Amino acid sequence: MKALKYILWALWRIWFYILMGVPIIALSPLLILTLSWDKTYPLFFKLARFWAKFILYGMGFYYRVVREQELQKGKSYMLVANHTSMTDIMLMLAITKNPFVFVGKKELAKIPIFGFFYRRSSILVDRSSSRSRFEVFEQAQKRLKLGLSVCIFPEGGVPEDETILLDEFKDGAFRLAIDHQIPIVPITFPDNKRRFSFTFFSGSPGIMRAKVHRFIPTAGLTQDDKKELKDKVREVILGQLEEYGVE
Repeated sequence: MKALKYILWALWRIWFYILMGVPIIALSPLLILTLSWDKTYPLFFKLARFWAKFILYGMGFYYRVVREQELQKGKSYMLVANHTSMTDIMLMLAITKNPFVFVGKKELAKIPIFGFFYRRSSILVDRSSSRSRFEVFEQAQKRLKLGLSVCIFPEGGVPEDETILLDEFKDGAFRLAIDHQIPIVPITFPDNKRRFSFTFFSGSPGIMRAKVHRFIPTAGLTQDDKKELKDKVREVILGQLEEYGVE
């Protein structure tokens, strides 16, 4: 029985990558077209949301969202959430209607098929390069000026130690939010690590909850307030994880 369980886990994980690739291949001409101009990015974003939901439902994940506040159409936000799983990307897309761009590590661009479009639709950062971090701010500023929102997982990656409930936050998201005086939207994903962690032989279908917390304004703040803002946002997400009983 144990051997069968591992076989089923392996097949389920392979199915995840099939679900990632099939719609991208099928829609690739339209995806390339909608990524060719800034004005067509919102259409690309709608296709990306379809792709995300296709994967979540195809894997047997059903999401449930609690919102303390609603995003306003046409307004820019800084979306931040805890990061424990590849499905964080899909769940963020599924629950957010306002077009946004991810700021993410360049390593994800190496994933076949997915990486091609990831490079063209996201802002990639090489955390070992100070120049790369500077370029991220330039690109993010350009997208914000177009009226888009930005999503950053402020832990800076998924902790290798899965016992870490919530890693320390990096400064980037909060520096950008203060620079552009845009609200920060803290979001908690309590179930993604249990459902689909980076441990290959693990996970199961089921409910994925998301909690969209009350927005934290940055109007009037300066970079001197960055640490206090960062700590405040982290406390919101950490407190919710502890309330949910996440380990």
